Parts: sequence; structure tokens; C-alpha cells
Amino acid sequence: MPKRSASFASCAWKSNANRRAARHEDTLFRLRLATLCLCLPVFRVAAQSTIPAPLASSIDSLARGALAIENVGSLTIGIVNDTGLVWTHSYGMADARSKKPATAATVYRIGSITKQFTALMLLQLVRAGTVRLSDPVDRYLPVIDGVRGRPQHAPPITLVELATMRSGLAQEPESLDTYLHGAVSEWERVLAAALRHTTFEADPGSRWIYSNVGYAALGAALAAAAGRPYIAYVRDEILRPLGMTHTAFELDAAARTNLAVGYSFEHGPVDTATPAREHMGRGYKVPNGGLYSTVGDLARFLVFEMGGGPDRVLPAADLAHNFANLAFATPDLTQGYGLGYHVQRRGSLVAFGHPGSVAGYLATAYFDPGTHTGVVVLRSVDDQKFDILSFTMTVLEKAAASRRR
Repeated sequence: MPKRSASFASCAWKSNANRRAARHEDTLFRLRLATLCLCLPVFRVAAQSTIPAPLASSIDSLARGALAIENVGSLTIGIVNDTGLVWTHSYGMADARSKKPATAATVYRIGSITKQFTALMLLQLVRAGTVRLSDPVDRYLPVIDGVRGRPQHAPPITLVELATMRSGLAQEPESLDTYLHGAVSEWERVLAAALRHTTFEADPGSRWIYSNVGYAALGAALAAAAGRPYIAYVRDEILRPLGMTHTAFELDAAARTNLAVGYSFEHGPVDTATPAREHMGRGYKVPNGGLYSTVGDLARFLVFEMGGGPDRVLPAADLAHNFANLAFATPDLTQGYGLGYHVQRRGSLVAFGHPGSVAGYLATAYFDPGTHTGVVVLRSVDDQKFDILSFTMTVLEKAAASRRR
């Protein structure tokens, strides 16, 4: 059973060196930032408009190189600006058995990008006055008090500490495989059991520790505070208002038709059984990694994050304020984490977004606030030899430079 499960520890941004640095780093930085394959033929599907030919050619070359790593699966790339998705290409096969090429309509799992929607739910409830960032989690989710090894005299975990990965909770519960089974409708029941087998690794607020189980707890707490099921809330208050009609926690008939077959290489030989089984449910991993989406829908989300509205989801000023505050940064200040988002700095480029990884799938969605340029990358292979974050930053650098000209 894969243990990467949409965590930064399994995504490209968090290398072994960064994990060691994070483990030994006791000081949290507060920063403010302004603002298939190669088999022939290779199928490519263009979107509604174009980008400069040199940029398209450069991305095409990068994509072919990515597909060369494993001769299976599909890759979809999208370029976004203020108006939406301006260019997309899909490569390889969404389903090799039926010889179905990937297209812009192909559905992928997006893993931990889901955390951004859970964080957005928190920001919405704060704006509505339903909760405060400083509220103790146990006010809404008493089962959080069952977490083991609570440091003596430690204060209660707060909502903002869960949202910024500063709760002190371990990344996953013990015996993780036990809690990776169960239908989507059962996720809160599985979470309750998982929390009883989760431990503290630090005092709340004292260290940054990437916690999948912590983000699941955040989703459950927010649902209790809102008095509405988490999945229904995200659907009605975020996905529908943003026009993300092809994004959901469960596959309907249309999504199954367009689903990319996932290929996992975590344990060596290619594995399609684990990704296929996880379509039946991933246990507690819903608010931290349960969504499916498409390149077009993630483009809509990037437009929203870049201030394109609608304000009924969250005013642009609230988004800008959130992106201006980090809870953690690596010692070299090249990466950081805020309330539901990751920041990557490469030279003069500062990109905001999130990566995701589940069995058989990798995903990224990032934007550059300086040029209002975004990039979406979706891959139906989880082989970590493909550094999806580095790939995304390279494409974003090229796309942002093209807009500056």
C-alpha cells in the first residue's frame, strides 16, 4: 500500500535533504511575500487558443522527455492566464487497453491539491464569522483529544495550526494501511479510528510537520462547525461557484469514462491494481487528498487564486492577505508553506500552489503572481523519477518569461 499518499514527503518539492532540514529546524520563519508515452503516435490535443510557437515547442520537448521515463500512461499540461486556460496538450494514453488517447477532458486524481480546498473552506468560515483561526479544534472535533502522547501542559491544537502544518501531529497514524480502506462516505468514521492511533511529534505551534491526518481532522472539524457534510460544503460553496463541474470526490459515469488509468511504481514493477482499488475509497484521506479533476477545472481554480473571482467564493483581498503570510520556510528560503499552499522560489520566480501524489497519479497547479501566469501538470504515473515539481517550475518559468516579452 503506498505510503506517499499526497504528502510533500512523496512529492518532488521535499527532497531527503529538505526532510532532514525540516526535522531539525526548530525556528519557524515568518516571511511576507509581495504579492504513452514515447510510443508512436504521440497524441496531443490543443485548447481554445495558442501560446508562442517557441514556448509550445519547448514544452513539447520537455513533455516527451517526461514520457520517456516510463513508457506508460498519460501527461496533460495546461498554461493559464487571467482569462483562463489558454493552451493545453495531452500526451500518451489515458487507457492503453482501449487505445484511448488522453485529452483535455481526461480525469486525474489530484492528491494533496485537495488541501487547498479544505483551507479555502476554513477561510470562508472565518470570513462568515462561523469560526476563528485561533479556535481550539476540540471545540468542533472532540475525538482529536484521543491523539496519543500529548505533551504535558501543551495548549490545545487550533484550526490555524492544523491548516499550516504546525499542530505537532505526526504525518500519518500508526499502522497506516489500516486506515486507507473504506468508501468515501465512511471517511469520518475511519478518521476517528485513525486519530486514536496518531501521535504527537511536537508541541502544538512549535514545529512544522507535514500532516495528512491533521488536514483530514481539519476537514472534519470545519464540517462540524458549518453544520454541513464536508463533501457537500466543498461542492456547493467552492466547486460549483467556480464552475469546476468536472471536479469531485467520487467518480460518476462520465468521469469514469474519461478517467486516466493510473500506474504505480512505488514498489518496483508497475502496479495498476492499487490505483484501481483506491477508486473505491481511500479511507480517511478525503479532505487531504480525495479530489479528482481536469486541466480545465484546475485552470479555473488558478484564475480564482490569481484574483479573478468570483468574490462570493472569497474576495481577492482575502486571498492576497493569505498568500502574503507563510508559517514555515526552509533554511535556504527556497520553499515555504502557508495556510493551505506551498511556495517555491527559483531565482526571480516565486510560485504559489500545491503538488499532489496518490497511487498512480501526480499533479501540480502553480501560479506566478508577478505575471499572472499559471501551469497545471497532470500525470497518470507516480514514479518519483519524474520530478513533477521541477518540471512544473521549468514550464512556469518559460511561460512567465514569454508573457514578460
